[in-house]
Amino acid sequence: MPRMKPPEEWNSERAPKWKPPQTRFEQGLVQVYTGESKGKTTAAFGLALRATGRGLKVKIVQLLKGNTSYGEIIAMKSFPNVDVVQFGSPEFVNPLHPREEDRQMARDAYDHARQALLSGDFDIVIIDEINVAAKLGLISVDDILNLIKEKPKQVELVLTGRDADPRVIEAADLVTQMTLIKHPYEKGISARFGIEY
Repeated sequence: MPRMKPPEEWNSERAPKWKPPQTRFEQGLVQVYTGESKGKTTAAFGLALRATGRGLKVKIVQLLKGNTSYGEIIAMKSFPNVDVVQFGSPEFVNPLHPREEDRQMARDAYDHARQALLSGDFDIVIIDEINVAAKLGLISVDDILNLIKEKPKQVELVLTGRDADPRVIEAADLVTQMTLIKHPYEKGISARFGIEY
């Protein structure tokens, strides 16, 4: 049997060089990542990572999140063609009694995301936790449907968060449901540095 050659070490000089895309998307789609299990935001950030490797410009707007120490936020700061903004406080929103400031931050996030979507400056716009914001009544499902209707043809729109409304699911082109089968929380394992945050 022939001996296998050891893998060559990574050589950044031979790595593919970044090139700006030649054209924008002919047809941007609407993607929804929803469901009870983890991985929705992670999937959206993974898409952003892939897109930035291809020279695409990405805007990420996070609702209900105001913690800049998440690993993905720290990492994305090193990519020049990804812009991440957060609208939320560091603590969770009380689903039974959202504060007026929670409503205002959600409205500001929506307006910011809409402006980014329509600006022509971005190839992909990711609106993280927008489905949850609608479920909590901080914005309306009609607001989300209006974003989908107004989306320019060449822009990819990604909407994340559990409890996506059936009308949003119907309007989307791709829907991924994260199904919870097992979770380490059930064993008392709390969120882990570098895995959950």
